[in-house]
Amino acid sequence: MKQTREKKNKFPKLLKRLLIAGGAITLLGAVSVLGLNLWVTSSVSDLIYEVSSENREEQSSEPPFNQVYDCILVLGAGLRDNTPSPMLKDRLDKGIACYQQGIAPKILMSGDHGRDGYNEVQVMKQYAIDAGVPSSDIFMDHAGFSTYESLIRARDIFGVNSPVIITQNYHMYRALFIGRHLELDCIGISTDYFPYGGNAYRTFREYIARCKDVFTTMIGTKPTYGGDPISISGNGDVTND
Repeated sequence: MKQTREKKNKFPKLLKRLLIAGGAITLLGAVSVLGLNLWVTSSVSDLIYEVSSENREEQSSEPPFNQVYDCILVLGAGLRDNTPSPMLKDRLDKGIACYQQGIAPKILMSGDHGRDGYNEVQVMKQYAIDAGVPSSDIFMDHAGFSTYESLIRARDIFGVNSPVIITQNYHMYRALFIGRHLELDCIGISTDYFPYGGNAYRTFREYIARCKDVFTTMIGTKPTYGGDPISISGNGDVTND
C-alpha cells in the first residue's frame, strides 16, 4: 500500500518536470528562431532598395548603380494557369525595368522546371520578350528550385559575381544573406507594390526558411542538379528548351 502511494506521488512530480523541460525547450527554440531571423535581416538590410508603393518608378533610396552588375536575377514565384502569379509578375516588371534602365546587361530567370507541363522559367522569359527584351539577353535556370539553389547555381553554373536580385522585401533578406555568404557582390531591388494575400502564412514560413538556409549555407549544401558552365556574358538562347 505504501509503495502504491509513493508511485502516485512520483507521477505528478515527473509530469511537472516534463512540462518544465518541454516549456524550456519551446522557449529555447523560439529564442533561437528569433535570433537567427534578426541576424539574417540585420546583416543585409542596408543592401535592399525599395520601390515606392505609390509610384513604381520612384525609389526610396538610390542604389549604387555606378557599379557594374553582371545580371538581374529574377527569382521565381509560381504560375497560375500557366501565367505569372501576381508576385512573379511584379518581380518580372521590375526586372525588365532595371534591364531597360541599363542596370545590368543580362537577365537570369531562375525558377522551377522540374516536371513536365510546368515550365516556370519559359513563361518568365516569354513575358520579358513580349516586353521588348531581346531573347539573347535572357538566360533561364531551369533548376532554381529554391532560393538557395537559385543563388548557388547563379554563381557556379552561370559564373555570376554581382547580381541585382529582384524579389519582394520579406523574401529579399534571405536571398541577400545567402548571396553574401556565397561571396556574391549582390544588392536587392524590392517589388512590394501592394499587399499580397496570405501574408501571415508567408511570414511564418519565411521565419522558418531563414533558419533553415542559415544552416544550408553554412554546410554548403549541393544543389539538386549541377551542369556545365554557361557564361552569363554570352547568349541566353543556349538555355532555351
